[in-house]
Amino acid sequence: MGKFTVIPQSTFDGLQVNAGVLLWNFNPDNPVAPKDEDIICATSGGVNASCVPTFSDYGEGIDNVPINMMELKRLDSWECKFSTTCLGTTPELIKLTLGAADINGVTKIVPRRDLQLRDFTDIWWVGDKANGGLVAIQLKNALSTGGFTLQSTKNGKGNITLEITGHVSIDAQDVVPMVFYSMDTDSFDDVTVSPEDGSETLFGELVSNMQTDVVVSNNSITGTLHFIEGGLAETGPLAGDGHFLALKFTNLDPDATSVKVGLDPSQGTGLVDIITDPDKNGVFKITNKSIQKFMVVSSDGTSSHTQAFDLSGLTLETV
Repeated sequence: MGKFTVIPQSTFDGLQVNAGVLLWNFNPDNPVAPKDEDIICATSGGVNASCVPTFSDYGEGIDNVPINMMELKRLDSWECKFSTTCLGTTPELIKLTLGAADINGVTKIVPRRDLQLRDFTDIWWVGDKANGGLVAIQLKNALSTGGFTLQSTKNGKGNITLEITGHVSIDAQDVVPMVFYSMDTDSFDDVTVSPEDGSETLFGELVSNMQTDVVVSNNSITGTLHFIEGGLAETGPLAGDGHFLALKFTNLDPDATSVKVGLDPSQGTGLVDIITDPDKNGVFKITNKSIQKFMVVSSDGTSSHTQAFDLSGLTLETV
């Protein structure tokens, strides 16, 4: 084997594998598996992402100046795109391929002659890395520039061609409309979050009086929270009438020196460290299920891992 017939030892870790997925929404600060409603379409043949610069050579036409003298090179623009073949014919996908269009009612998609700012939207491509990490690309202010093309096949699947281009905003004229993320696996395992047992008593109240049918699944918490008159404490975040969520935390990562839990936005107390709590449980007052998220942050003081749980599926029982 030759001296230079080698590859970097990090090659495997950096490999991007499989086709990835196009998403309407993605949060690189909390990279969880996508929900169905966030996936734009199933793709065929993978996704092509490109971001190509255009240059000017100010030395062109000047005697004795070599081509591509770096001091006279100027970057004019970037053209950033996603392109793929989509399988499916949802109204949202057809509207995306048309660019300037509206969905009238539920099933009718109508192209427009005029372009509006609401036609531009951020689109994400997210793919796996071989080591369990991910690669993500955000295409900013994306608009279809390839139009709508449907190719049907005999005894086969209809294909829709999708080409979308990122655009610069007048409010951020120096911002290139494509951003890249390359992230390795988190250094901590997920904490297991589950509803507290209904037979337990917390703050003088049976958990079954606080909640029923609570389920924690796929970074979402659902179920029914009953109205507790007077709250669970005289002062502090659990005081006053309201709805209260009781949770249990298990399988904390042994390498974590801190595991903090709580609501964001909070009632002023922020996240509370439970690593020394022998019961590993807590009660949290839900004041706005549409805005608040339930957070779990594991840390060793150097790196951290965040889990965020959506609360919008909770049912808040009224009196």
